[in-house]
Amino acid sequence: MNQTIAIIDLGTNTCNLLIAEYDNSNYLILYQGKEVVKLGKNGIDKNQLTSDGLERAILAIRKHQERIKKHNADKTIIIATSAIREAVNKDWFQEKIKENTGLDLLVVSGEKEAELIFKGVKLAFGEIEDHSLILDIGGGSNEFILTNAGQPIWKESFPLGMARIIEQIPPSDPITPEEITKINDWFESRLEPLWNRLQNSNLSMMIGCSGAFDTLADLIDQTDAGSKTRIMQEVTIYDFNLIYEKLIASTTAERMKMKGMEPIRIEMIVPSVIFIKMVTERLKIHKIFQTDFALREGVLYDHIFN
Repeated sequence: MNQTIAIIDLGTNTCNLLIAEYDNSNYLILYQGKEVVKLGKNGIDKNQLTSDGLERAILAIRKHQERIKKHNADKTIIIATSAIREAVNKDWFQEKIKENTGLDLLVVSGEKEAELIFKGVKLAFGEIEDHSLILDIGGGSNEFILTNAGQPIWKESFPLGMARIIEQIPPSDPITPEEITKINDWFESRLEPLWNRLQNSNLSMMIGCSGAFDTLADLIDQTDAGSKTRIMQEVTIYDFNLIYEKLIASTTAERMKMKGMEPIRIEMIVPSVIFIKMVTERLKIHKIFQTDFALREGVLYDHIFN
């Protein structure tokens, strides 16, 4: 192992860090961690980044830079996704990040984000089963990737992340049946390209990655949030439905006490499971796998194999 890389994923809700050693065929993850940034707070519905969000982002990046320093990383890459790419003031945000951290913020397109997520999942699974649907649920956007013969044959990024839905349809505590219907309708009407493309695809399984799926697995396993690393783990439909019913009936206070609930997910896990349930039922998916690997691991994949 002769190279150490640090990859920062500046997302809508969290700023995630992966530090890994690699050579031309192997890798070793040295550190994984996250800081809360909530870039979508009070502005994502207007595609506007705020000064408060910028301050949280700078603080998070600086904390990560201290960790990177300890590991003597040869290279640091910082990638920004939906909240920043859709923002009308993204240039201002990029300039301020450079000014305050010295890092050039790479804002990736939705298509590039989906491609990196696919590569991250490929690093986890090795071979991906034909007709698998990869789903990454984010705060700003959701990425869908359809696979066949180990390759992505269709991918799409939808700016329909959980931070956006909460701004559009603020849920009651607990959420009401009427609000669940409203959220389903909101997603349903905006996912027409997905339904059209996948209506006769005979999907073998869904592979879920990133925050909501990680929390789902922690809730099922009853493990402390972030304490268990999973390269891949099956989530049965039975277990998913049990957690779904528990979450939609819960108050914020009750979710705060649930073992496995990460604080950043307390608000967004409810629309997330509503979204997962709608997609699995609409596309007749009967098998779900969860993986911790996503965008950051996709960047690592590129460095290992390219």
